[in-house]
Amino acid sequence: MSGAVRQRQSLLFRARSYMAFALTPQPPIADWLKDLDQSLERSKGFFSGHAVALDLSGVQLSPNGIAHLIASLEERNIRVLGIEGLDPASADKRLPPLLRGGRGKEAFELPGAAAAAAAPPQQRPGSLLINDPVRSGQCIVHIDGDVTVLGPVGSGAEIVAGGSIHVYGALRGRALAGAAGDARARIFCQRVEAELLAINSYYKTADDIEESLRHGPAQAWLEGSTLKISAMQ
Repeated sequence: MSGAVRQRQSLLFRARSYMAFALTPQPPIADWLKDLDQSLERSKGFFSGHAVALDLSGVQLSPNGIAHLIASLEERNIRVLGIEGLDPASADKRLPPLLRGGRGKEAFELPGAAAAAAAPPQQRPGSLLINDPVRSGQCIVHIDGDVTVLGPVGSGAEIVAGGSIHVYGALRGRALAGAAGDARARIFCQRVEAELLAINSYYKTADDIEESLRHGPAQAWLEGSTLKISAMQ
C-alpha cells in the first residue's frame, strides 16, 4: 500500500424541484374517499407513476388518522411522497416527510368531484417545442404554456401542459392539457390513439373515445364540464 494519502471528496448536495399532484382531503374523510373512488373509476391508473403530495391544510387529523388515510390511499395505488399543510409539531416519524416551498395553487380536480370555482384566465408566457418523438416512458411537463411535439407520442409516454397540446404525429400515450386550470386549452393531434386525454379536470380514457375517431386527426376541447372530441379535416 502506497504512502500517498487519498484525499476524501466532499459530499455534493443539489437542490431540485419536481412536479407532484397534491391531494387535498376534505371532511368527512369517508365521503372524500368515496368521491375519490368514483373519480378513479373513470380515470384508472391516473396516479400510477406520479409523485403525490398530501395537503392536510383542510382537515384536523391525529398522527394515527393521517397514517390510516395514507394506508387507504396506498390501497388505491396512490403513493404519498410527502405531506404539506401540517404543523411541524404534529409530525410523526411514521409519516412521510413534511414538504415546504411548494408552488402552484390551482385547483386540479379529478372527474366526479365537485366543480372548482372558475379560475381567472391564465397567462401563457412561453411554449415548449419538442423536435423529437416522445418515446414510451418519457414524461414532458410544461406548466407555463403550450407544448408542441413534431412527431409521435408513444404508448406509455405522457405530455402535461399548462396550455394546449399539439402533436404532429400519432398520439398513443397520455395528454393532459390545461393542467394549471386553463379550461380554454385544447389538444390537437394528427392521429388519435390516446390512452387518456385530459383538459383541466375532465378526462376521457381510450375506452371513451369513439372508434370512428380513432386513427385519424382529431381535436379535444371543453364545453362546460364535458370533454368533446371531434375529427379534423
